[in-house]
Amino acid sequence: MLVAELIAQRQFRLTEQSIEDPGPGEVQVRVNAVGLCGSDLHSYSEGAVGDSPCEYPMVLGHEPSGTVVKTGSGVTGWHAGDRASLEPALYCYHCEYCRAGRHNICENIRFLSQPAIPGFFRELVNLPTVNLFAIPPDMSLELATLVEPLAVAMHSMLFARIQAGETVAVFGAGPIGLLTIACLKVAGAGRIWAIDPVAHRRELARHMGADATVDPSQTDDARQILADTANRGVDCAIDCAAKDDTINAAIRASRNGGRVVLTGIHSGVMVPFEVSPMRRKELAIFNVRRSNTETPDALALLTARMAWFAPLVTHTRPLHAIADAFTLTEQYADGVGKMVIV
Repeated sequence: MLVAELIAQRQFRLTEQSIEDPGPGEVQVRVNAVGLCGSDLHSYSEGAVGDSPCEYPMVLGHEPSGTVVKTGSGVTGWHAGDRASLEPALYCYHCEYCRAGRHNICENIRFLSQPAIPGFFRELVNLPTVNLFAIPPDMSLELATLVEPLAVAMHSMLFARIQAGETVAVFGAGPIGLLTIACLKVAGAGRIWAIDPVAHRRELARHMGADATVDPSQTDDARQILADTANRGVDCAIDCAAKDDTINAAIRASRNGGRVVLTGIHSGVMVPFEVSPMRRKELAIFNVRRSNTETPDALALLTARMAWFAPLVTHTRPLHAIADAFTLTEQYADGVGKMVIV
């Protein structure tokens, strides 16, 4: 099978590798499509995701969909040709956190696309059946790559706790920010601001339901939101960008007693917080680590509103052009929203 390996910062190589037959309870899947995630870009351009350095060579990609090729012994309900969204995390199911139902913070989690655990930028993969979610026949495999990031956005709603009509500011209108805006609309949020310096991303934010957009390169985003809310601030601010001063802009834009949700992953290990306004406002600060049990709901929402989500998938590239795909996405070029490797 063809595999795209990251062998250094901004450097891929294509190799041919073998794969074993699926083991008991496993399914072998042909990977048809994989969305390019912001954390993939961290690995590509920075050589690390936060405090987790890359270990080369490694295989990235964790927003996959595919088609069943063959099944291992004991597998029922799956057959060659079945199409599925694929979950990239393997949980132990017996640690303290798995037993408490918080599988996303499993003590022994193995996440496909971490160092030494190959991700999905390859043609074939063996997975436990629990990691497959059947997709409807009228859903494209490219669109199905949105299931994983949409589940992350849904998970963030547990902390946002949006009540009908509440105001929200979303910092960053990349794919996670755009899917977060969609979840906010479904949750019944009132006015939503989307903050992003890239014009075509602000347009996509409008499509997904943002009521107002702000270009932080042209105006003080937090000050603008405060002006728009008669100096009250928003009920909830969600940082999907994790760039420069976005956390502190979220703090400044929030009302007293508001919530700040941190979904994006910062490049730096240490990030300064403006603790005085955070304390004076008695803000609740929440961190998001991927998703937990939201995948079925994410797939259901995507299935119900395919036409709404479809414009987010703006570009595809074949596996052999993966370097071009990363370069284009890193540069926010050509109106790219979600890039999908096929």
